[in-house]
Amino acid sequence: MRLTGSEALALRMTSLLLRPHPAVVPGTVAEVVEWFGAMQAQDLASGLWSLGARLPALTQADVQAALERREALRTWPMRGTVHLVPPRDARWMLELTGVRSLASAATRRAALGLSAADADRAVEVLGAALSGGGRLTRARCLAALNDAGIGTDGQRGYHLLWYASVLGVTCLAPNVGTEQTFVLLDEWVPAPRRLDRDEALATLALRYVRSHGPVTAREFAGWTGLTLTDARRGVAAAGDALATVEVDGEAMLVDAALLDASRAPVDDLLVLPGFDEYLLGYKDRSLMLDAAHRDAIIPGNNGVFQPTVVQAGRVVGTWKRAVGRREVKVVVRPLAALDRPRVEKALDRYAGFLGLPLRVDWPA
Repeated sequence: MRLTGSEALALRMTSLLLRPHPAVVPGTVAEVVEWFGAMQAQDLASGLWSLGARLPALTQADVQAALERREALRTWPMRGTVHLVPPRDARWMLELTGVRSLASAATRRAALGLSAADADRAVEVLGAALSGGGRLTRARCLAALNDAGIGTDGQRGYHLLWYASVLGVTCLAPNVGTEQTFVLLDEWVPAPRRLDRDEALATLALRYVRSHGPVTAREFAGWTGLTLTDARRGVAAAGDALATVEVDGEAMLVDAALLDASRAPVDDLLVLPGFDEYLLGYKDRSLMLDAAHRDAIIPGNNGVFQPTVVQAGRVVGTWKRAVGRREVKVVVRPLAALDRPRVEKALDRYAGFLGLPLRVDWPA
């Protein structure tokens, strides 16, 4: 099957659950996270709205309650970055992709003045502090390390907390107020799913393609941090669940169930968080983002993505929020001609998600 770029984009937005899907109508946090396999969540507020944007019946409080029920958890499963993952899949994902980020850990430790013995001792201290159902804030975890004689100044504390989670000892539990909390992974998820390597590669390949396609195996490798060889192995193991399409002369993979889905362009308008799979799930973002707008989305190329206004699958603006006690103020910066009432209607849904009145500013 041959697809134009616009047809491929229509399918991609369907895969991302940003347009109605012919076979999937998720109603819970667990179902959305299971669909994706992993969702960007290094910024918690962005992660919550990534879920809210796909679950219009839920408020932020609903999503937070779902995380407290353990419908999803946050950890560092790949690329050294925090994601939301299905709890029962966290361990095999860490074993498959998370450990690859450990390759640079020794270099990072040396730069921070930490030894391998320091890191291993930190894991023991955190394990003991959290044992028996413990749930500690980040500050209390760092205090436990300091009390054990392990310095946490600068970036040392973050590195040690990351290291313990990538090893599968700890994971992030939902925040208490604004404070990050940690628990033991084995206690938070007492019955993990076990997969052998080929099963794990196939499962991850299927989930990535069905939630991001059309994509290439190279994009899958970039998303997971796997080698291209392993990425191709996973795609092959997924078998007939995946299909090949041609997009502007390039072979790409798509969920076979989408081959008969509508590819007609839809003039929908969305406001998405900066750290969303919509952009961060790809290295090649040309289907969604004009090259001329890249600096507006990633100022200084520093890895911090701005929230986007998206129309018909293309980035047409950015927005920035300031959440107060009585309202949420949003500043919109167009990158193309925008229908202000439509943008404000989309933002009003976001404000409803937060449970706050909305004020929108359009700088001259």
